[in-house]
Amino acid sequence: MTDDEKHRSEARAKILKALAHPSRMYMVEKIKDKAHCVCELAEMIGIDQSTTSKHLSILKAAGIIEDRKEGTTVYYSLRCHCIMDFIGCIENVIRMNLERDYNFLKGD
Repeated sequence: MTDDEKHRSEARAKILKALAHPSRMYMVEKIKDKAHCVCELAEMIGIDQSTTSKHLSILKAAGIIEDRKEGTTVYYSLRCHCIMDFIGCIENVIRMNLERDYNFLKGD
């Protein structure tokens, strides 16, 4: 592996690691169409605002989301909407796995 390949793989892994938590995946899905503040996201998920802020900082550090301040409230939105294409791909893999498992159980 070359240095460039290593750096590219590390950058990809950082993004995947940022998404690799159910609460963060949920947040990404919720902010895809509308920006939300920490308090809104915390309420939707059912966790405290401090934990929500930590999750958001991980997503922001990975470059997945961005924020904007309005008065004292910070709103979070997707920085790169094509991440939803990747999440759609994950859904396809889940569907394919379910079909495979169903066919296995049927004896096909």
